[in-house]
Amino acid sequence: MDVGATLRAARAAAGLTQRGLAERAGTSHPTLAAYESGAKVPRADTFARILAAAGKHVSVETRPYDGTDAERDAELVQVLLLAEQFPARIAPTLDAPCFGRRR
Repeated sequence: MDVGATLRAARAAAGLTQRGLAERAGTSHPTLAAYESGAKVPRADTFARILAAAGKHVSVETRPYDGTDAERDAELVQVLLLAEQFPARIAPTLDAPCFGRRR
């Protein structure tokens, strides 16, 4: 589900501006704009509160990740394969500042 598109559609259907919906929902205009653009993702309760302020009702069900998200798993594999291309370089000595007293 595209959260930003859902919020924009609900706001448009209610005939509200971002500022108007933000005020009704008890959030700031910049925060609502960030949610709609996808720059930020609201928590489930915030998402439901904003939709309710636009006159929409939503049922939100949360569940723990059960490891069956193939798209997410494939993305993780790609990241790990990419990480293998950049070997770790560990210095033979630790060059860190010494804190405290020297004896």
